[in-house]
Amino acid sequence: MLAGVKEVAYVSTFPPRKCGIATFTADLVNSITRLKKLREQQVISIDGRRLFKPTYETVEHKIGRDFLEDYVFMADFLNQSRINVVNVQHEFGIFGGEAGEYICAFLNRLKRPVATTLHTVLPNFENKPREVFNRIVEKSTALVVLNETTRKLILQYGVSAKKVKLIPHGCPDLPLIPSAITKPKLGLQDKVVLSTFGLLSKGKGIEYVIAALPELVKKEPRLVYYVLGVTHPQVKKNEGETYRNMLHSMVKKLGLGGHVRFLNRFLSKSELHNYLQASDVYITPYVSPNQVSSGALSCALAAGKAIVSTPYLHAQEALAEGRGVFCRFNDSISIAERITEIIENQTLRESLEQKAYRYSRKFTWPLVAREYLELFEDLTCKSEEKNYSITPPENRLHPSLYG
Repeated sequence: MLAGVKEVAYVSTFPPRKCGIATFTADLVNSITRLKKLREQQVISIDGRRLFKPTYETVEHKIGRDFLEDYVFMADFLNQSRINVVNVQHEFGIFGGEAGEYICAFLNRLKRPVATTLHTVLPNFENKPREVFNRIVEKSTALVVLNETTRKLILQYGVSAKKVKLIPHGCPDLPLIPSAITKPKLGLQDKVVLSTFGLLSKGKGIEYVIAALPELVKKEPRLVYYVLGVTHPQVKKNEGETYRNMLHSMVKKLGLGGHVRFLNRFLSKSELHNYLQASDVYITPYVSPNQVSSGALSCALAAGKAIVSTPYLHAQEALAEGRGVFCRFNDSISIAERITEIIENQTLRESLEQKAYRYSRKFTWPLVAREYLELFEDLTCKSEEKNYSITPPENRLHPSLYG
């Protein structure tokens, strides 16, 4: 057990909710658990339902997303717990209020050191997101960024470099396996496999890959493109399956029924890894140039894939120095050209695979978990010097003070 930090709380979405932040937090918590260095980890999940008034000195460890009083209550509860450090996984859309401003009420009230992991930082914030971002920066003891690109961005906003810690987005520790070995497990022997995975939404750019396929299929009739994953829950709530239905219509109109396969479910890790390892080319055709983090891209690197990507911010850094090839934004012709280069040039493909895999070895989840533990230990030691008060568990906040 570490000398200082013994208990950590995470404020984040969390499974069974299906979103990238939830998956990230679950992977982080599970990886830290395997190190057996902490006495306890507690997840305060962001939930769609209100936190009911606790009774008998028990508390549901969640925050109702759109209920400001839940944020205040949970901060008070943590203040009177034995938690040493709080890690907030931040993305504007997962918290309530305009631009997710309710998380600021939590941070204002909290009397524990806070490490905030920043999943979304834009080169030009609009007024309200900028205001929320500034308040988060002010109230956080440390800010975790997932790559050098994000570090540079937030320094441009005037954030002190001393407050910033770069810990990469974690990835699974997978073996590097030729796709031909995994394909028979999925009935894909003698197929040329392309894939994209993640929660579906308009910004994924999958329509541009589908539009590129007719030309590719003429040259390589064995080609099959897998679109792996369900529609993003928030998108499905607001728009239904409009985007997925549009993609299906494109496939039908272009006569690609035998070449595009949708797996409309949330894949287990082993399933996902099998499909990635069976892929000859992985594609991230995202539409936004400002995306600073992609768990899907990190996972594809971990599988050692030849990657075709639009040059969004995370991809520019991750795929530099020959670790991937870039296509133009919103351009099916460019996508077809890059995929053709890889399929027809085995030397290029193997070079991309080797470079991607070697790069990913620096941020497998066990290594990332150790870096978070080191940060939590550092914040705990500094907080003890500043005399953060920790109330014994028998003196926890009385339930009547809620509501």
